Amino acid sequence: MNAPTETLIDVRALPQGSCRNVIFQAIHALADDDTLVIAAPHDPVPMRDYLGTAHPGEFGWDYLEEGPDVWRVRIRRVAP
Repeated sequence: MNAPTETLIDVRALPQGSCRNVIFQAIHALADDDTLVIAAPHDPVPMRDYLGTAHPGEFGWDYLEEGPDVWRVRIRRVAP
């Protein structure tokens, strides 16, 4: 069994318009207990709401930093 991994995506460094696709590809590629940390210039709460609606109970969400200049969240795929 492999150890859980953590990936960081800083959306502030991505080309405008590509953030959503990059983030959702990374989220859907997460294995059980792997995590993804996202750094963004705003609160990514719409993404949390989407995950909670479209994939209830599949992902954990923890704020690591809450602005004002950067928001960092850790998203974890929850093992069934």
